[in-house]
This record gives sequence, C-alpha cells and structure tokens, in this order.
Amino acid sequence: MATYKTNYIGGLRGESTHLQSGTMILTDAPTDNMGKGEAFSPTDLVATALGTCIITTMAIFGQKEDIDFAGSSIVGTKVMTSEGPRKIAKIELEISLKTNIELDQPQKDKYERIAATCPVARSLHPDLEQVVSIVWS
Repeated sequence: MATYKTNYIGGLRGESTHLQSGTMILTDAPTDNMGKGEAFSPTDLVATALGTCIITTMAIFGQKEDIDFAGSSIVGTKVMTSEGPRKIAKIELEISLKTNIELDQPQKDKYERIAATCPVARSLHPDLEQVVSIVWS
C-alpha cells in the first residue's frame, strides 16, 4: 500500500498527504534554488527525518524501560554542496534530551548508540556527513 501522495501545485511547490492519517505538508523550493522558502524544502525534510528518526528510535527503546523522552528537542542544520551536483553535504543536529528519570552514564551511552542506529541514519549515503551532538539535560 502506498505511504503518501504528492500533488505538484505549481510555483515549485508540492502538497503531500500521508495516506494513513490524512496529514498534509507543503513543500517549497528553497530561496537559494529559485523558491520562496515558505515551507520545508524536500532536502529540509531529509534533515528533519534524520532528527525525528533518532529521537523516535530512542523513545521506542525507552518505552521498554519506562523512560520517556517528552520535552526533548532537536535543532537541525542542513548544508548543501557548494560545487558539483546539488545535494546535501552535511546534516548537523543538536539534540537536547530530557527524560522522566535520571540516567546513569552507561544508560546514556546506550541511548547514544541507539541514536546512531536509526533507519534514516542507516539509509543515507555514507558521503553525507552526519554530525550529531547530544546534550543530556
């Protein structure tokens, strides 16, 4: 079964619908590539997918140990290539983690290893630099 449907609506914009939930998102080309930058660009969504995949994967494992990551946040930066074919060169993520219980260092180390195993991180090309900084608060 299909996961989503996108309609190109013109003006370098797409409207995508998640078929299971009906949730919609708008995409726009970035200002440095002829767009208005009024919505996530497709490459912004790749960077966003990496961050949300990391926290979701950590939360899945956390549920098994009654650890809740609610209140955590991610600030992401996507860096495009400056030469050659246009593509994402680097994704930088600053992840601030909050948990409902105090974790010791071995537990923190375990969850940082889990972060590196998220499906999006594993799916991205190895040439794409992933810089992930985790701060426990």
